[in-house]
Amino acid sequence: MAAAVSLRSGLRGSPSPGLRSLSPGLRSPSPGLRSLSPGLRSLSPGLRSLSPGLSLLLVGLLSSISSAVCEEQVPLLLWTSERMPVQNQPPPSAGHIVGQQQLAGYLETVLNVGPRNVVLFLQDKMSIEDFTMYGGAFGNKQDSVFPNLEGALTSSSSPLVLPAVSWPASNAVIGQLQDQLETSPLYMDPETLSQLRLNASSPTLLVFRLPYGTGADLMSAKEILSGNDEVIGQVLSIMKTQSVPYTAIYTSLRPSQEVASLSVEMEGALGGGRSLLQVRGGYKERERERERQRRIKEKSSVYAPVEFKEAEESCILLWAKGLSVSILRSGRWEEHDLTPSTFGEGVSPKLHGSSCDKTRANLVLNYENVLGHRSFKLIFSMSQRLYKVSSRNWFTLDSVDLEYDGIKASFNGSRNIYAPAEFSYRCESVTNFRWPLLVPRSSKDPANQWRVSFEDFQIQGFLVRGGQFSYGSDCSGFFSPGILMGLMTSLLMVLVLTYGLHMILQLRTMDRFDDPKGPPISVPLTD
Repeated sequence: MAAAVSLRSGLRGSPSPGLRSLSPGLRSPSPGLRSLSPGLRSLSPGLRSLSPGLSLLLVGLLSSISSAVCEEQVPLLLWTSERMPVQNQPPPSAGHIVGQQQLAGYLETVLNVGPRNVVLFLQDKMSIEDFTMYGGAFGNKQDSVFPNLEGALTSSSSPLVLPAVSWPASNAVIGQLQDQLETSPLYMDPETLSQLRLNASSPTLLVFRLPYGTGADLMSAKEILSGNDEVIGQVLSIMKTQSVPYTAIYTSLRPSQEVASLSVEMEGALGGGRSLLQVRGGYKERERERERQRRIKEKSSVYAPVEFKEAEESCILLWAKGLSVSILRSGRWEEHDLTPSTFGEGVSPKLHGSSCDKTRANLVLNYENVLGHRSFKLIFSMSQRLYKVSSRNWFTLDSVDLEYDGIKASFNGSRNIYAPAEFSYRCESVTNFRWPLLVPRSSKDPANQWRVSFEDFQIQGFLVRGGQFSYGSDCSGFFSPGILMGLMTSLLMVLVLTYGLHMILQLRTMDRFDDPKGPPISVPLTD
């Protein structure tokens, strides 16, 4: 593929060192490139209309066709927010694919002189032809889906473009950054980033996962790439608002198309047979695309959380995929689903009786005709206080109460349900009967006759901003039942192996043998 090139030189109008290093190969092109020269001349108007960054990517694409390399590769774009020059490094030659060791050298050089707050945009799939398909490569700049990316590359004083990086090396980029920054990655989204306060003196690795559309529907892939570019723009805008210098990297885990199929399509496009923008898809690909579109539609139709406001400001947020209660009657559990009455489009649960302040928060959900009870309330009581051991405020879900017909059933949750005060609490399952996080107050409490189940549960009672949840503190501990079972099984196998080796080492071979030419060995039968 093409070499790493500096877009700054391209912006001034003079050839960059990366392009100058490619000049010998271009002055003496291979037979494959000589056969492509008419097509290249016909594409010149489109190349002139490209922005400098995407033009150099397309040059890298065209120069790579002469090499019959079948290794899959992805592009990598890097830029910084501050004006600090990147140290010169020998660019890879034309047709060379940047490997893991060479990529680590590039990253180390950039991080030694650049900001150590790294923003990594990691897309599921991406190939260099995505920029030619959707980047306005043929003069139609209004159709480009990368306006924010182009703006970031143009405004940066030290951009770096690696059009050809082996995808195993791109998979290892998180590990390389983690080793060089000596910090763990934080998987974020723009909403979570807006709640985070960064420090320029402390290195941070922020990872933003971006999707990619596959299949025969080009418009869906274009829309997804446009959405990814909007995410990049939102993140960069938040970083600019916080005035924190950063180093941004945009790459992917795998290529979106194989090199072989790309060369066939390019050859057809330059020869007038097939279009460069043609993507071949079969029935299975179309089915996968329909399934992906269905999942996106389902995700977009997720209902909003229950929100309680005090003085027109968001105070408490509650969301769950499922809320249900059950009561034991005549030896049988009768269940009632509260989800349709709590969440959904056009549903407004009654919250009278709710309250909140700086130290306590109570969310009261009022229902009618639940399991034969005319009046039924589900109450979440929370409190926060400063714990000197951790030097920070924590909030706890003190109790979950069921009030019905003058009777109150109380579950204690303060021992298991807690989170930092500025975070929300999230758990896949909150129940009082299966891996219980809620327990009855006493053995005589009416709660012993009830079961409560909250599926995909999330709640926040303090420091709610903008009507959205803060970063979620998950309930899953390090030693889950699956991990414990695996450790016990591994320990048992190690013990069996140790015993077997011990038995083998205790074996003794014979030290005396019968010689047929000598006298026979006599073994006395008596002492």
